[in-house]
Amino acid sequence: MEYRQLGQTEIRVSLLCLGSMTWGGQNTEAEAHEQLDHAVDAGINFIDTAEMYPFPVDSGNFGQTETIIGNWLKKRNDRDRLVIATKIAPASDNLSFLRDGNNRLDRKNIEQAVNDSLKRLNTDYIDLYQTHWPERQANFFGKLDYKHSAEGDCTPIEETLAALDDMVRAGKIRYIGVSNETPWGVAEHLRIAAGAARPRIVSIQNPYNLLNRIFEVGLAEFAHREQVGLLAYSPLAFGTLSGKYLENTQPQDARLTLYPNFQRYLKPNGVRATEQYCLLAREHGLDPAQMALAFINSRPFVTSNIIGARTMAQLRSNIESMNIMLPDDLVEAINAVHADNPNPCP
Repeated sequence: MEYRQLGQTEIRVSLLCLGSMTWGGQNTEAEAHEQLDHAVDAGINFIDTAEMYPFPVDSGNFGQTETIIGNWLKKRNDRDRLVIATKIAPASDNLSFLRDGNNRLDRKNIEQAVNDSLKRLNTDYIDLYQTHWPERQANFFGKLDYKHSAEGDCTPIEETLAALDDMVRAGKIRYIGVSNETPWGVAEHLRIAAGAARPRIVSIQNPYNLLNRIFEVGLAEFAHREQVGLLAYSPLAFGTLSGKYLENTQPQDARLTLYPNFQRYLKPNGVRATEQYCLLAREHGLDPAQMALAFINSRPFVTSNIIGARTMAQLRSNIESMNIMLPDDLVEAINAVHADNPNPCP
């Protein structure tokens, strides 16, 4: 397993990070623990979760994924060797049940969210604590055509950083990061942290895959120059880059079979690009999913590639992507497909 430095910290995290958003939803606790054991045995030391997992989330399963991880940690004695990351969710229409429907990135909510996550995770500290998405109006989750609107009583980033600083000083979290963030947001976090001696973000967790390389446009330079490395999520674009949904196939128990409203990566241009990527992989004797993951693994601005799996077979295959080095001619061919189909599913 390859390990990369997390921002400007002393922590080195595995290039593959184990994602957990299906645990407690599509996966049972026993299945989740099996995945965790296998991943750690394979050299993965980085585990990513969130208070709003499993996804889709509701009032009945909220926080269940953190609880599953906490029950697993309780059985082990290697907490100091693991890097546990979780996230706080700001306001959202489908989270009206969270913190009395007033979930913000302010001091009160951050303190409660951190304490609740610590309890569920059965740990004294969180290695990396991330804001799951901005509270302000911004383009994320595939939103395009930015239109500025009045911020209202949106929590200022300075207040969020001050509250997170308190949690760091209390020893409850070690480092902070952002997720689903924009270039302006990263710049503002860094500016405020430098000017007010607040914690500096060490990572950004955004989508990045062969169908959505938007990160390269405005954020890759930040990741490189400012050491705010990418934690790439959805590297297989909801599993579509495996090719399993081509020709309108609906595999049993697959995510997009169970949740057909998630159409982000099934747009016509995306399907066309997926067909070309799958053909390229097979021409080079590669599994399409492993090729897609190997491409993400090879990017120098990526700190860790967040893999998720419903089955152990998928997890083993995903981990094996670490052993694949894409030849230059294949990378050129991948880039040629991208040039013909630029970011079809942002």
